[in-house]
Amino acid sequence: MSIITIDFETYYDKDYSLSKMTTEEYINDPRFEVIGMGMKVDDGPSKWYSDAAEIEAVLERGHKEWQGHAILCHNTMFDGAILSWRYGIKPKAWLDTLCMARAINGVDAGGSLKKLAERYNIGEKGNEVVNALGKRRVDFNAADLSAYGKYCRNDVDLTHRLFSILARDFPVGELRVIDQTLRMFIEPTLQLNLPKLEAHLENIKDNKSKLMEATGANKDALMSNDQFAGLLLKLGVEPPRKVSPRTGKDTWAFAKTDDEFKALLEHSDPRVQMLVSARLGVKTTLEETRTQRFIDIAKRGRLPVPIKYYAAHTGRWGGDDKINLQNLPSRGAFAGKLKQAIEPPPGFVIIDSDSSQIEARVLAWLAGAKDLVDSFARGEDVYRKMASAIYDKPEDQVTKEERFVGKTTVLGAGYGMGAAKFQIQLKTFGVDVDLDECKRIISVYRKAYPEIPALWRQGGLCLAAILSQSDAKFGVVDAVKFDPEERGFLLPSGLWQRYSGLAKHDGPDGVQFTYTTRTGAVKIYGGKVVENICQAVARCVIAEQMLRIGKRYEVVLTVHDAVACIAPEAEADEAIKYVEECMRWRPTWAQDLPLNCEAGVGANYGEC
Repeated sequence: MSIITIDFETYYDKDYSLSKMTTEEYINDPRFEVIGMGMKVDDGPSKWYSDAAEIEAVLERGHKEWQGHAILCHNTMFDGAILSWRYGIKPKAWLDTLCMARAINGVDAGGSLKKLAERYNIGEKGNEVVNALGKRRVDFNAADLSAYGKYCRNDVDLTHRLFSILARDFPVGELRVIDQTLRMFIEPTLQLNLPKLEAHLENIKDNKSKLMEATGANKDALMSNDQFAGLLLKLGVEPPRKVSPRTGKDTWAFAKTDDEFKALLEHSDPRVQMLVSARLGVKTTLEETRTQRFIDIAKRGRLPVPIKYYAAHTGRWGGDDKINLQNLPSRGAFAGKLKQAIEPPPGFVIIDSDSSQIEARVLAWLAGAKDLVDSFARGEDVYRKMASAIYDKPEDQVTKEERFVGKTTVLGAGYGMGAAKFQIQLKTFGVDVDLDECKRIISVYRKAYPEIPALWRQGGLCLAAILSQSDAKFGVVDAVKFDPEERGFLLPSGLWQRYSGLAKHDGPDGVQFTYTTRTGAVKIYGGKVVENICQAVARCVIAEQMLRIGKRYEVVLTVHDAVACIAPEAEADEAIKYVEECMRWRPTWAQDLPLNCEAGVGANYGEC
């Protein structure tokens, strides 16, 4: 199999550019124009093509010849979409040095070709692209076009050299995951129901004034911190707080830069979204903006699914291209409306399967909490069992409300959460429990599964061992290997979870650790290490299961711990059975990890 390295240079101006538009908008815009294309086959010389007819001819041959080969780009979501949408190219595999670098170096290391060329000392990226601002193909003279071609060929060579370095130890399985992730965007099959979306948008607009009136908000209440906090509390939301950098005192976190406050823009209650939008001076809610974006996409064609490979420190996927499909509303007045507008092609159904309690299962398995692992394996109601222990009553006498507390405990207390935060979490779900009772519940959980707090302590010891370059143990299974020299943990995928820039500080509560990200120093502790590892291992499981599903049915979306695929209507029953088998399948490195799933099938994504 040959590797064809590709790089496109395209028209852009001050208003029409990737800095102001999504990738999908930019490529599907009538202003789109290819200025030139750089190409390299294996280790051969890089070539530059700038004549439209010549590019068409080269890619027409590629349409037939490249089906058995791989195409490599840096940011393949862009160049691959051009090849697929504009020229109909569909290779055997898509490769991407940006995805690979993100997995190897971490999401905070910088993924531009310029930064990576400097990091790996493979050459210098040019800057001729800045001279192409506002220039159509006909506006280039021979000298300028030659210089642009040299710049593009250099990018192709840098991408090829970078791949040669990154591929040396890169897990083959993860290359397949990259390919599968990219295809969701580059080769889209999902459709958007335009009438449903337009009706939904009208409904949102009609409800805006009613929702604002329902909140009891006026200008004074919106601008007063204390009154605004009161409005949030009335809606069952605990107002976020922070330590003021100016005064050093505890205060409300209501600024545009406060992440916890901005996160409320995506709250399940549209009244909360409306309040926060109004406070921030935003004219439209997130739901309105996203629905309009879906409408615009629907008018241009199919729905390219933009999922970012290795978007987080844990290796999980993330949303991209400004339509974050990882966070479509599932609760509140608009729950499921956007999902219901996402449909398979005619003659197909969508199957969505969610891995049940996978983080809690992975946590129990890594910690060696045998009782909890066995309960999962037997298919018992672990939430009811937890509630039974909390309220000291038989399981058959546990109420629905008590079981919910048990569920929140199992899913929330596994990473070292304290009583105060647990109380806030319960209150977010509309359950009021006093602080002393929360302390008691947390204590019951830790005594029921003492292996889990022991794992938190091991996580903290691993942090200390990184700094002292000494050995330490993590967990009771060999799936995750700690290595102080690598400053982190080797995951089952073959990739590393590292803590770069780890440092130790003396804090008010004793020794504290931080590691470095692009936003600055981030606090890390034993429980947080365990959370990171559990999420990373869960992601490894989902990735392998997703590849198995993809052998028979096209995977079109992954959201957190769920995988969605399409299947012919005629074999829906057979397909859902196969998907469930895949989602319960145990990787070779986790044969004793009990897994389960919930799956559904529908004529649209919202019905699954």
